[in-house]
Amino acid sequence: MATAPRTTLTFLGAAGTVTGSKYLLTVGDRRILVDSGLFQGEKKWRLKNWEPFPVEPGSLSDVLLTHAHLDHVGYLPVLTRTGFTGPIWCTEGTRQLAEIVLRDAAKLQEQEAEDANERGYSKHHPAQPLYTTADVEAMLGQFVALEYDADFELTGNERPGFGADPDERITIRLTRAGHILGSASINVWTPTASVLFSGDLGRREHPVLKPREIPAEGAPFVLVESTYGDRDHPVPVNLPHEGFADVIRRTIARGGTVLVPAFAIDRTEVVLKTISELERDQRIPDVPVYVNSPMGTRALRVYQTLTDELRDDLRPDEFVAIPDLTAVESTEDSIRLTEPGGHGPAVIISSSGMATGGRVLRHLEELLPDPKNAVVLTGYQGIGTRGRHLSDGAGQIKIRGTYVPVRAEVFHDREFSVHADRTDIMSWLAALDPRPTQVFCIHGEPDSAAALAARIKADLGVQAIAPRLGEVVLLDATEIPAHAGVRAVMTPPVARAPRQEVRGWFAYAPLTGPLPDGRPSYRLLTGAPGDEFDHLVSAAMGEGYGPSGPPVLVATSNGILAAQAVTWQAPWPEAPGGIG
Repeated sequence: MATAPRTTLTFLGAAGTVTGSKYLLTVGDRRILVDSGLFQGEKKWRLKNWEPFPVEPGSLSDVLLTHAHLDHVGYLPVLTRTGFTGPIWCTEGTRQLAEIVLRDAAKLQEQEAEDANERGYSKHHPAQPLYTTADVEAMLGQFVALEYDADFELTGNERPGFGADPDERITIRLTRAGHILGSASINVWTPTASVLFSGDLGRREHPVLKPREIPAEGAPFVLVESTYGDRDHPVPVNLPHEGFADVIRRTIARGGTVLVPAFAIDRTEVVLKTISELERDQRIPDVPVYVNSPMGTRALRVYQTLTDELRDDLRPDEFVAIPDLTAVESTEDSIRLTEPGGHGPAVIISSSGMATGGRVLRHLEELLPDPKNAVVLTGYQGIGTRGRHLSDGAGQIKIRGTYVPVRAEVFHDREFSVHADRTDIMSWLAALDPRPTQVFCIHGEPDSAAALAARIKADLGVQAIAPRLGEVVLLDATEIPAHAGVRAVMTPPVARAPRQEVRGWFAYAPLTGPLPDGRPSYRLLTGAPGDEFDHLVSAAMGEGYGPSGPPVLVATSNGILAAQAVTWQAPWPEAPGGIG
Protein backbone atom coordinates (compact mmCIF):
# COMPACT_ATOMS: atom_id res chain seq x y z
CA MET A 1 0.00 0.00 0.00
CA ALA A 2 1.44 3.37 -1.06
CA THR A 3 2.44 5.79 1.66
CA ALA A 4 0.60 9.15 1.65
CA PRO A 5 2.80 12.13 0.77
CA ARG A 6 4.17 14.11 3.71
CA THR A 7 3.07 17.70 4.34
CA THR A 8 5.59 20.32 5.43
CA LEU A 9 5.46 24.07 6.00
CA THR A 10 8.34 26.52 5.48
CA PHE A 11 8.25 30.09 6.84
CA LEU A 12 9.60 32.25 4.00
CA GLY A 13 8.38 35.60 5.39
CA ALA A 14 6.59 37.37 8.26
CA ALA A 15 8.69 35.38 10.76
CA GLY A 16 10.65 37.71 13.02
CA THR A 17 8.99 40.66 11.28
CA VAL A 18 5.55 41.97 10.35
CA THR A 19 5.99 42.03 6.57
CA GLY A 20 6.82 39.74 3.66
CA SER A 21 4.16 37.10 4.33
CA LYS A 22 5.06 33.88 2.44
CA TYR A 23 4.47 30.31 3.58
CA LEU A 24 5.52 27.33 1.46
CA LEU A 25 3.26 24.30 1.84
CA THR A 26 4.71 21.11 0.41
CA VAL A 27 2.54 18.04 -0.18
CA GLY A 28 4.80 15.30 -1.47
CA ASP A 29 6.41 16.88 -4.52
CA ARG A 30 3.72 19.54 -4.90
CA ARG A 31 4.48 23.10 -3.74
CA ILE A 32 1.80 25.66 -2.81
CA LEU A 33 2.59 29.20 -1.66
CA VAL A 34 0.26 30.92 0.81
CA ASP A 35 0.61 34.70 0.37
CA SER A 36 3.36 36.36 -1.62
CA GLY A 37 4.17 39.64 0.12
CA LEU A 38 6.91 42.24 -0.04
CA PHE A 39 9.26 42.82 2.87
CA GLN A 40 8.99 46.43 4.05
CA GLY A 41 10.51 48.59 6.79
CA GLU A 42 14.15 48.14 7.79
CA LYS A 43 16.69 47.85 4.98
CA LYS A 44 17.82 44.38 6.08
CA TRP A 45 14.31 43.16 5.32
CA ARG A 46 13.78 45.17 2.12
CA LEU A 47 16.95 43.70 0.63
CA LYS A 48 15.39 40.23 0.86
CA ASN A 49 12.96 41.23 -1.90
CA TRP A 50 15.95 41.16 -4.28
CA GLU A 51 17.24 37.75 -3.22
CA PRO A 52 16.48 34.69 -5.39
CA PHE A 53 13.29 32.93 -4.33
CA PRO A 54 14.19 29.87 -2.20
CA VAL A 55 12.61 27.42 -4.67
CA GLU A 56 12.19 27.56 -8.42
CA PRO A 57 9.02 29.68 -8.97
CA GLY A 58 8.10 27.45 -11.89
CA SER A 59 7.79 24.51 -9.48
CA LEU A 60 4.84 26.09 -7.62
CA SER A 61 1.45 24.69 -8.55
CA ASP A 62 -0.69 27.38 -6.89
CA VAL A 63 -0.67 30.56 -4.80
CA LEU A 64 -3.35 31.17 -2.14
CA LEU A 65 -3.94 34.77 -0.97
CA THR A 66 -5.42 35.93 2.33
CA HIS A 67 -5.86 39.58 1.29
CA ALA A 68 -4.62 42.40 -0.94
CA HIS A 69 -2.20 44.41 1.19
CA LEU A 70 1.26 44.83 -0.35
CA ASP A 71 2.99 42.79 2.35
CA HIS A 72 0.82 39.84 1.28
CA VAL A 73 0.61 40.25 -2.54
CA GLY A 74 3.46 42.60 -3.52
CA TYR A 75 5.95 39.87 -4.54
CA LEU A 76 3.59 38.22 -7.04
CA PRO A 77 4.97 39.98 -10.17
CA VAL A 78 8.48 38.75 -9.30
CA LEU A 79 7.18 35.18 -9.00
CA THR A 80 5.33 35.30 -12.30
CA ARG A 81 8.17 37.02 -14.17
CA THR A 82 10.55 34.29 -13.03
CA GLY A 83 8.45 31.32 -14.01
CA PHE A 84 5.25 30.85 -11.97
CA THR A 85 2.33 30.40 -14.37
CA GLY A 86 -0.27 28.80 -12.12
CA PRO A 87 -3.54 30.06 -10.63
CA ILE A 88 -3.67 32.64 -7.81
CA TRP A 89 -6.70 31.76 -5.66
CA CYS A 90 -8.43 34.48 -3.63
CA THR A 91 -11.77 36.19 -3.04
CA GLU A 92 -13.27 38.57 -5.59
CA GLY A 93 -12.60 41.53 -3.30
CA THR A 94 -8.94 40.55 -3.03
CA ARG A 95 -8.69 40.09 -6.79
CA GLN A 96 -10.00 43.56 -7.54
CA LEU A 97 -7.96 45.30 -4.85
CA ALA A 98 -4.78 43.36 -5.66
CA GLU A 99 -4.92 44.59 -9.25
CA ILE A 100 -5.05 48.18 -7.98
CA VAL A 101 -2.30 47.62 -5.39
CA LEU A 102 0.11 45.91 -7.80
CA ARG A 103 -0.33 48.45 -10.59
CA ASP A 104 0.30 51.25 -8.13
CA ALA A 105 3.32 49.49 -6.60
CA ALA A 106 4.93 49.01 -10.00
CA LYS A 107 4.33 52.63 -10.97
CA LEU A 108 5.82 53.88 -7.70
CA GLN A 109 8.88 51.68 -8.12
CA GLU A 110 9.40 52.93 -11.66
CA GLN A 111 9.04 56.53 -10.52
CA GLU A 112 11.37 56.02 -7.56
CA ALA A 113 14.05 54.43 -9.76
CA GLU A 114 13.75 57.30 -12.24
CA ASP A 115 13.96 59.86 -9.42
CA ALA A 116 16.99 58.13 -7.88
CA ASN A 117 18.79 58.14 -11.20
CA GLU A 118 18.03 61.82 -11.80
CA ARG A 119 19.05 62.94 -8.30
CA GLY A 120 21.87 60.45 -7.81
CA TYR A 121 20.95 59.24 -4.31
CA SER A 122 21.08 55.49 -5.10
CA LYS A 123 24.33 53.50 -4.93
CA HIS A 124 23.07 51.44 -7.85
CA HIS A 125 23.84 52.73 -11.34
CA PRO A 126 21.34 52.69 -12.79
CA ALA A 127 18.68 52.14 -10.12
CA GLN A 128 16.07 49.60 -11.24
CA PRO A 129 12.52 48.84 -10.07
CA LEU A 130 11.91 45.42 -8.52
CA TYR A 131 9.25 44.96 -11.20
CA THR A 132 7.53 47.05 -13.84
CA THR A 133 4.00 47.90 -14.88
CA ALA A 134 4.44 45.48 -17.79
CA ASP A 135 5.28 42.69 -15.31
CA VAL A 136 2.04 43.39 -13.45
CA GLU A 137 -0.16 43.53 -16.54
CA ALA A 138 1.29 40.23 -17.73
CA MET A 139 0.15 38.34 -14.61
CA LEU A 140 -3.31 39.72 -13.86
CA GLY A 141 -5.02 36.91 -15.78
CA GLN A 142 -3.73 34.38 -13.25
CA PHE A 143 -6.12 35.56 -10.50
CA VAL A 144 -9.09 33.28 -9.90
CA ALA A 145 -11.82 34.41 -7.51
CA LEU A 146 -13.50 31.99 -5.08
CA GLU A 147 -16.49 32.38 -2.77
CA TYR A 148 -16.37 32.46 1.00
CA ASP A 149 -17.51 29.43 3.02
CA ALA A 150 -17.26 26.86 0.23
CA ASP A 151 -14.85 23.93 -0.11
CA PHE A 152 -12.75 23.83 -3.29
CA GLU A 153 -10.66 20.86 -4.31
CA LEU A 154 -7.43 21.89 -6.05
CA THR A 155 -5.93 18.98 -7.93
CA GLY A 156 -2.75 20.80 -8.96
CA ASN A 157 -3.64 20.28 -12.60
CA GLU A 158 -5.33 23.68 -12.92
CA ARG A 159 -1.94 25.09 -13.92
CA PRO A 160 -1.18 24.84 -17.67
CA GLY A 161 1.22 22.02 -18.47
CA PHE A 162 1.51 20.95 -14.84
CA GLY A 163 0.72 17.41 -13.73
CA ALA A 164 0.18 16.65 -10.05
CA ASP A 165 -0.05 13.29 -8.36
CA PRO A 166 -3.67 12.45 -7.40
CA ASP A 167 -2.45 11.82 -3.85
CA GLU A 168 -1.23 15.43 -3.61
CA ARG A 169 -4.56 17.18 -4.09
CA ILE A 170 -5.70 19.67 -1.45
CA THR A 171 -9.01 21.17 -0.34
CA ILE A 172 -9.31 24.80 0.74
CA ARG A 173 -11.99 26.97 2.31
CA LEU A 174 -11.97 30.78 2.72
CA THR A 175 -13.64 32.41 5.75
CA ARG A 176 -14.27 36.14 6.19
CA ALA A 177 -11.42 37.67 8.24
CA GLY A 178 -12.84 41.21 8.58
CA HIS A 179 -9.49 43.02 8.15
CA ILE A 180 -9.98 44.66 4.75
CA LEU A 181 -12.47 44.04 1.96
CA GLY A 182 -12.00 40.50 0.64
CA SER A 183 -9.70 39.38 3.47
CA ALA A 184 -9.92 35.71 4.41
CA SER A 185 -8.63 33.05 6.73
CA ILE A 186 -7.79 29.88 4.79
CA ASN A 187 -8.28 26.27 5.84
CA VAL A 188 -6.10 23.82 3.91
CA TRP A 189 -6.62 20.06 4.04
CA THR A 190 -4.08 17.65 2.54
CA PRO A 191 -4.23 13.82 2.60
CA THR A 192 -2.18 13.85 5.85
CA ALA A 193 -2.64 17.27 7.44
CA SER A 194 -4.98 20.12 8.31
CA VAL A 195 -3.71 23.69 8.77
CA LEU A 196 -5.44 27.04 9.21
CA PHE A 197 -3.91 30.36 8.12
CA SER A 198 -5.53 33.28 9.96
CA GLY A 199 -4.33 35.94 7.53
CA ASP A 200 -4.63 39.42 9.02
CA LEU A 201 -7.57 39.31 11.40
CA GLY A 202 -9.92 42.23 11.89
CA ARG A 203 -11.25 43.47 15.18
CA ARG A 204 -14.55 42.13 16.47
CA GLU A 205 -16.25 45.15 14.91
CA HIS A 206 -15.08 46.92 11.74
CA PRO A 207 -16.31 50.48 11.05
CA VAL A 208 -17.03 49.68 7.41
CA LEU A 209 -17.04 45.93 6.77
CA LYS A 210 -18.98 42.94 8.01
CA PRO A 211 -17.24 41.52 11.09
CA ARG A 212 -14.84 38.62 10.92
CA GLU A 213 -16.22 35.10 11.23
CA ILE A 214 -14.87 32.05 13.01
CA PRO A 215 -13.89 29.26 10.59
CA ALA A 216 -16.43 26.44 10.68
CA GLU A 217 -13.62 23.99 11.39
CA GLY A 218 -10.45 24.47 13.36
CA ALA A 219 -7.20 22.63 12.65
CA PRO A 220 -4.38 20.94 14.58
CA PHE A 221 -1.96 23.55 13.24
CA VAL A 222 -2.83 27.26 13.15
CA LEU A 223 -0.78 30.22 11.91
CA VAL A 224 -2.01 33.40 13.59
CA GLU A 225 -0.93 36.98 13.14
CA SER A 226 0.69 38.74 16.11
CA THR A 227 0.93 42.38 14.95
CA TYR A 228 -0.64 43.50 18.24
CA GLY A 229 0.02 40.27 20.09
CA ASP A 230 1.49 42.04 23.13
CA ARG A 231 -1.13 44.73 23.68
CA ASP A 232 -4.74 45.83 23.36
CA HIS A 233 -5.98 48.83 21.44
CA PRO A 234 -6.75 51.88 23.57
CA VAL A 235 -10.35 52.39 24.56
CA PRO A 236 -11.52 56.00 23.94
CA VAL A 237 -11.79 57.85 27.25
CA ASN A 238 -14.40 60.24 25.91
CA LEU A 239 -15.64 60.45 22.33
CA PRO A 240 -14.15 58.25 19.59
CA HIS A 241 -11.19 59.82 17.73
CA GLU A 242 -11.27 62.92 19.96
CA GLY A 243 -7.49 63.28 19.59
CA PHE A 244 -7.84 63.37 15.81
CA ALA A 245 -10.69 65.90 16.03
CA ASP A 246 -8.67 68.09 18.42
CA VAL A 247 -5.68 68.16 16.06
CA ILE A 248 -7.92 69.15 13.14
CA ARG A 249 -9.62 71.93 15.13
CA ARG A 250 -6.37 73.45 16.40
CA THR A 251 -4.49 73.12 13.08
CA ILE A 252 -7.29 74.70 11.06
CA ALA A 253 -7.53 77.53 13.61
CA ARG A 254 -3.84 78.38 13.18
CA GLY A 255 -4.12 78.29 9.38
CA GLY A 256 -2.30 75.00 8.85
CA THR A 257 -2.79 71.79 6.93
CA VAL A 258 -3.46 68.37 8.46
CA LEU A 259 -1.70 65.61 6.53
CA VAL A 260 -2.98 62.07 7.06
CA PRO A 261 -0.71 59.36 5.63
CA ALA A 262 -3.13 56.49 5.03
CA PHE A 263 -3.06 53.17 3.27
CA ALA A 264 -5.12 53.37 0.10
CA ILE A 265 -6.81 50.06 0.87
CA ASP A 266 -9.31 50.21 3.74
CA ARG A 267 -7.61 52.95 5.80
CA THR A 268 -8.53 55.77 3.40
CA GLU A 269 -12.14 54.56 3.44
CA VAL A 270 -12.22 54.43 7.24
CA VAL A 271 -10.59 57.87 7.59
CA LEU A 272 -13.14 59.40 5.20
CA LYS A 273 -16.00 57.83 7.12
CA THR A 274 -14.55 59.17 10.39
CA ILE A 275 -14.16 62.71 9.04
CA SER A 276 -17.73 62.53 7.70
CA GLU A 277 -19.00 61.60 11.17
CA LEU A 278 -16.91 64.30 12.89
CA GLU A 279 -18.35 66.94 10.58
CA ARG A 280 -21.88 65.58 10.90
CA ASP A 281 -21.64 65.77 14.69
CA GLN A 282 -20.09 69.26 14.49
CA ARG A 283 -16.97 68.12 16.33
CA ILE A 284 -14.82 69.69 13.59
CA PRO A 285 -15.62 72.51 11.16
CA ASP A 286 -16.55 71.74 7.57
CA VAL A 287 -13.09 71.79 6.02
CA PRO A 288 -11.79 71.05 2.52
CA VAL A 289 -10.67 67.42 2.33
CA TYR A 290 -8.38 66.23 -0.47
CA VAL A 291 -7.89 62.54 -1.24
CA ASN A 292 -4.52 62.63 -2.97
CA SER A 293 -4.24 58.95 -3.77
CA PRO A 294 -5.45 57.69 -7.14
CA MET A 295 -5.17 54.17 -5.76
CA GLY A 296 -7.29 55.18 -2.78
CA THR A 297 -9.94 56.61 -5.08
CA ARG A 298 -10.05 53.41 -7.14
CA ALA A 299 -10.19 51.28 -4.02
CA LEU A 300 -13.08 53.38 -2.70
CA ARG A 301 -15.05 52.52 -5.85
CA VAL A 302 -14.50 48.82 -5.16
CA TYR A 303 -15.75 49.24 -1.59
CA GLN A 304 -18.82 51.09 -2.87
CA THR A 305 -19.55 48.41 -5.46
CA LEU A 306 -18.99 45.15 -3.55
CA THR A 307 -21.77 46.01 -1.15
CA ASP A 308 -22.11 42.45 0.16
CA GLU A 309 -18.86 43.07 2.04
CA LEU A 310 -20.15 46.14 3.89
CA ARG A 311 -21.80 46.33 7.30
CA ASP A 312 -25.54 45.83 7.11
CA ASP A 313 -26.11 49.26 8.68
CA LEU A 314 -23.86 51.12 6.20
CA ARG A 315 -24.86 52.58 2.84
CA PRO A 316 -22.14 52.99 0.18
CA ASP A 317 -22.78 56.72 -0.18
CA GLU A 318 -21.96 57.25 3.52
CA PHE A 319 -18.26 57.05 2.65
CA VAL A 320 -18.38 60.41 0.95
CA ALA A 321 -20.83 62.48 3.02
CA ILE A 322 -18.28 65.32 3.13
CA PRO A 323 -19.44 68.61 1.59
CA ASP A 324 -16.01 69.76 0.35
CA LEU A 325 -14.30 66.57 -0.86
CA THR A 326 -11.89 66.55 -3.80
CA ALA A 327 -10.13 63.59 -5.41
CA VAL A 328 -6.73 64.64 -6.75
CA GLU A 329 -5.79 62.67 -9.85
CA SER A 330 -2.96 64.34 -11.75
CA THR A 331 0.64 64.70 -10.57
CA GLU A 332 0.50 68.43 -11.31
CA ASP A 333 -2.53 68.93 -9.05
CA SER A 334 -0.83 66.87 -6.37
CA ILE A 335 2.25 69.10 -6.41
CA ARG A 336 0.13 72.25 -6.28
CA LEU A 337 -1.64 71.02 -3.15
CA THR A 338 1.28 71.88 -0.87
CA GLU A 339 2.93 74.65 -2.86
CA PRO A 340 2.88 78.11 -1.19
CA GLY A 341 -0.53 79.66 -1.76
CA GLY A 342 -1.93 76.37 -3.06
CA HIS A 343 -4.95 76.37 -0.73
CA GLY A 344 -6.06 77.47 2.71
CA PRO A 345 -6.47 75.25 5.78
CA ALA A 346 -7.37 71.72 4.73
CA VAL A 347 -7.04 68.00 5.40
CA ILE A 348 -4.99 65.95 2.92
CA ILE A 349 -5.25 62.16 2.89
CA SER A 350 -2.40 60.57 0.95
CA SER A 351 -0.65 57.21 0.74
CA SER A 352 1.37 55.41 1.81
CA GLY A 353 0.26 54.85 5.40
CA MET A 354 3.78 54.35 6.78
CA ALA A 355 5.24 57.09 4.54
CA THR A 356 7.42 54.54 2.75
CA GLY A 357 6.63 55.98 -0.68
CA GLY A 358 3.99 57.62 -2.83
CA ARG A 359 2.67 61.17 -3.04
CA VAL A 360 2.73 61.66 0.72
CA LEU A 361 6.53 62.07 0.59
CA ARG A 362 6.37 65.37 -1.30
CA HIS A 363 3.73 66.62 1.14
CA LEU A 364 5.92 65.69 4.10
CA GLU A 365 8.85 67.58 2.57
CA GLU A 366 6.69 70.70 2.27
CA LEU A 367 4.67 70.49 5.50
CA LEU A 368 6.96 69.05 8.18
CA PRO A 369 9.24 72.12 8.55
CA ASP A 370 6.31 74.43 9.43
CA PRO A 371 4.92 74.24 13.04
CA LYS A 372 1.48 75.43 11.98
CA ASN A 373 0.90 72.09 10.19
CA ALA A 374 0.12 68.65 11.65
CA VAL A 375 0.68 65.03 10.63
CA VAL A 376 -1.77 62.41 11.91
CA LEU A 377 -0.56 58.81 11.73
CA THR A 378 -3.24 56.14 11.52
CA GLY A 379 -2.64 52.61 12.72
CA TYR A 380 0.46 50.42 12.82
CA GLN A 381 3.85 51.87 11.81
CA GLY A 382 6.51 49.28 10.99
CA ILE A 383 10.03 49.40 12.41
CA GLY A 384 12.37 51.30 10.12
CA THR A 385 9.63 53.24 8.31
CA ARG A 386 9.36 57.03 8.23
CA GLY A 387 6.00 56.69 9.94
CA ARG A 388 7.62 54.84 12.83
CA HIS A 389 10.35 57.50 13.12
CA LEU A 390 7.70 60.23 13.28
CA SER A 391 5.66 58.28 15.84
CA ASP A 392 8.80 57.87 17.98
CA GLY A 393 9.42 61.63 17.99
CA ALA A 394 12.23 61.97 15.43
CA GLY A 395 13.48 65.54 14.94
CA GLN A 396 14.27 64.88 11.30
CA ILE A 397 13.58 62.20 8.71
CA LYS A 398 15.29 61.35 5.45
CA ILE A 399 13.26 61.69 2.26
CA ARG A 400 14.76 61.12 -1.19
CA GLY A 401 18.30 61.54 0.00
CA THR A 402 17.73 64.73 2.05
CA TYR A 403 17.02 65.21 5.77
CA VAL A 404 13.81 67.14 6.48
CA PRO A 405 13.34 68.84 9.89
CA VAL A 406 10.22 67.87 11.85
CA ARG A 407 8.62 71.01 13.32
CA ALA A 408 4.99 70.19 12.54
CA GLU A 409 2.80 68.63 15.22
CA VAL A 410 2.72 64.81 15.01
CA PHE A 411 -0.17 62.80 16.46
CA HIS A 412 -0.64 59.03 16.29
CA ASP A 413 -4.32 58.02 16.38
CA ARG A 414 -4.18 54.35 17.31
CA GLU A 415 -7.97 53.99 17.21
CA PHE A 416 -7.79 53.59 13.43
CA SER A 417 -6.14 50.18 13.49
CA VAL A 418 -8.25 47.39 12.00
CA HIS A 419 -5.80 44.69 13.11
CA ALA A 420 -6.99 42.37 15.85
CA ASP A 421 -5.38 43.19 19.18
CA ARG A 422 -4.28 40.67 21.84
CA THR A 423 -7.80 40.15 23.22
CA ASP A 424 -9.27 39.84 19.70
CA ILE A 425 -6.68 37.22 18.72
CA MET A 426 -7.17 35.20 21.89
CA SER A 427 -10.96 35.16 21.50
CA TRP A 428 -10.61 34.01 17.86
CA LEU A 429 -8.29 31.17 18.85
CA ALA A 430 -10.45 30.13 21.80
CA ALA A 431 -13.49 29.85 19.52
CA LEU A 432 -11.85 27.38 17.11
CA ASP A 433 -13.36 23.90 17.22
CA PRO A 434 -11.49 21.65 17.46
CA ARG A 435 -8.90 23.63 19.39
CA PRO A 436 -5.44 23.61 17.79
CA THR A 437 -2.61 21.51 19.21
CA GLN A 438 0.08 23.88 17.93
CA VAL A 439 -0.02 27.60 17.08
CA PHE A 440 2.62 29.50 15.12
CA CYS A 441 2.70 33.23 15.95
CA ILE A 442 3.69 35.02 12.76
CA HIS A 443 3.36 38.52 11.23
CA GLY A 444 4.67 40.35 14.29
CA GLU A 445 7.81 41.94 15.66
CA PRO A 446 9.82 39.46 17.77
CA ASP A 447 8.66 40.81 21.15
CA SER A 448 5.03 40.85 20.07
CA ALA A 449 5.11 37.31 18.65
CA ALA A 450 6.89 35.96 21.74
CA ALA A 451 4.43 37.67 24.10
CA LEU A 452 1.45 36.24 22.23
CA ALA A 453 2.96 32.75 22.26
CA ALA A 454 3.42 32.98 26.04
CA ARG A 455 -0.19 34.16 26.50
CA ILE A 456 -1.55 31.30 24.36
CA LYS A 457 0.35 28.74 26.42
CA ALA A 458 -0.81 30.28 29.70
CA ASP A 459 -4.47 30.89 28.86
CA LEU A 460 -5.32 28.12 26.39
CA GLY A 461 -2.81 25.44 27.35
CA VAL A 462 -1.79 25.11 23.70
CA GLN A 463 1.78 24.82 22.45
CA ALA A 464 2.71 28.09 20.74
CA ILE A 465 5.87 29.04 18.87
CA ALA A 466 7.28 32.19 17.25
CA PRO A 467 8.97 30.52 14.24
CA ARG A 468 12.27 31.58 12.69
CA LEU A 469 12.60 32.75 9.09
CA GLY A 470 13.33 29.72 6.91
CA GLU A 471 12.20 27.20 9.56
CA VAL A 472 10.57 24.01 8.27
CA VAL A 473 7.95 22.07 10.27
CA LEU A 474 6.20 18.76 9.62
CA LEU A 475 2.39 19.01 9.66
CA ASP A 476 1.46 15.35 9.30
CA ALA A 477 -1.11 14.34 11.91
CA THR A 478 -1.45 10.94 13.51
CA GLU A 479 -5.13 11.08 12.57
CA ILE A 480 -6.32 12.51 9.27
CA PRO A 481 -8.89 15.28 9.95
CA ALA A 482 -12.41 14.07 9.29
CA HIS A 483 -12.84 16.73 6.62
CA ALA A 484 -10.08 15.51 4.32
CA GLY A 485 -11.30 13.43 1.40
CA VAL A 486 -14.73 12.88 2.96
CA ARG A 487 -16.97 15.87 2.38
CA ALA A 488 -18.24 16.99 -1.01
CA VAL A 489 -16.25 19.81 -2.56
CA MET A 490 -16.85 22.34 -5.32
CA THR A 491 -14.91 22.60 -8.55
CA PRO A 492 -13.03 25.92 -8.75
CA PRO A 493 -14.01 28.29 -11.58
CA VAL A 494 -10.85 27.69 -13.58
CA ALA A 495 -11.79 24.02 -14.03
CA ARG A 496 -15.05 24.71 -15.89
CA ALA A 497 -13.26 24.50 -19.24
CA PRO A 498 -11.92 21.20 -20.67
CA ARG A 499 -8.56 20.46 -19.11
CA GLN A 500 -6.54 20.71 -22.33
CA GLU A 501 -7.93 24.20 -22.94
CA VAL A 502 -7.38 25.65 -19.46
CA ARG A 503 -4.10 27.30 -20.49
CA GLY A 504 -6.15 29.87 -22.43
CA TRP A 505 -7.42 31.28 -19.11
CA PHE A 506 -3.90 32.14 -18.01
CA ALA A 507 -2.61 33.31 -21.38
CA TYR A 508 -5.56 35.66 -21.54
CA ALA A 509 -5.48 38.69 -23.82
CA PRO A 510 -8.59 40.83 -24.50
CA LEU A 511 -10.44 39.70 -27.61
CA THR A 512 -11.97 41.98 -30.19
CA GLY A 513 -14.90 41.47 -32.51
CA PRO A 514 -17.75 38.99 -32.08
CA LEU A 515 -17.28 35.40 -30.96
CA PRO A 516 -17.83 32.68 -33.61
CA ASP A 517 -21.29 31.98 -32.18
CA GLY A 518 -22.27 35.64 -32.59
CA ARG A 519 -21.98 36.86 -28.98
CA PRO A 520 -19.92 40.01 -28.38
CA SER A 521 -16.43 39.50 -26.92
CA TYR A 522 -16.80 42.78 -24.99
CA ARG A 523 -19.84 43.94 -23.01
CA LEU A 524 -20.51 46.89 -20.74
CA LEU A 525 -22.97 45.91 -18.03
CA THR A 526 -24.88 48.72 -16.35
CA GLY A 527 -27.61 49.05 -13.77
CA ALA A 528 -28.57 50.44 -10.40
CA PRO A 529 -26.15 49.35 -7.64
CA GLY A 530 -27.56 46.40 -5.73
CA ASP A 531 -28.52 42.76 -5.98
CA GLU A 532 -29.92 42.93 -9.53
CA PHE A 533 -26.68 44.40 -10.88
CA ASP A 534 -24.63 41.83 -8.95
CA HIS A 535 -26.74 39.04 -10.45
CA LEU A 536 -26.26 40.54 -13.93
CA VAL A 537 -22.48 40.44 -13.53
CA SER A 538 -22.56 36.94 -12.00
CA ALA A 539 -24.63 35.65 -14.92
CA ALA A 540 -22.12 37.03 -17.42
CA MET A 541 -19.27 35.39 -15.53
CA GLY A 542 -21.19 32.13 -15.58
CA GLU A 543 -21.31 32.33 -19.38
CA GLY A 544 -17.53 32.68 -19.60
CA TYR A 545 -16.98 36.44 -19.36
CA GLY A 546 -14.65 37.97 -16.80
CA PRO A 547 -14.29 41.49 -15.35
CA SER A 548 -12.07 43.89 -17.29
CA GLY A 549 -10.91 46.30 -14.62
CA PRO A 550 -12.80 47.24 -11.46
CA PRO A 551 -16.47 48.27 -11.44
CA VAL A 552 -17.26 51.97 -11.30
CA LEU A 553 -20.08 54.15 -10.03
CA VAL A 554 -21.20 56.96 -12.31
CA ALA A 555 -23.37 59.92 -11.33
CA THR A 556 -26.14 60.54 -13.91
CA SER A 557 -29.21 62.78 -14.03
CA ASN A 558 -31.23 59.73 -12.95
CA GLY A 559 -29.02 58.86 -9.98
CA ILE A 560 -26.03 56.57 -9.41
CA LEU A 561 -25.30 54.01 -12.12
CA ALA A 562 -23.03 50.99 -11.65
CA ALA A 563 -20.96 49.84 -14.62
CA GLN A 564 -18.74 46.81 -15.18
CA ALA A 565 -16.85 46.04 -18.38
CA VAL A 566 -16.49 42.32 -19.12
CA THR A 567 -14.55 40.47 -21.81
CA TRP A 568 -14.68 36.87 -22.96
CA GLN A 569 -12.13 34.86 -20.93
CA ALA A 570 -13.13 31.25 -21.44
CA PRO A 571 -11.76 29.24 -24.39
CA TRP A 572 -12.98 30.47 -27.80
CA PRO A 573 -16.31 28.74 -28.50
CA GLU A 574 -16.95 26.86 -31.68
CA ALA A 575 -19.35 28.33 -34.23
CA PRO A 576 -22.65 26.46 -34.62
CA GLY A 577 -21.94 23.21 -36.44
CA GLY A 578 -18.24 23.26 -35.64
CA ILE A 579 -15.28 25.02 -37.24
CA GLY A 580 -13.56 23.83 -40.37
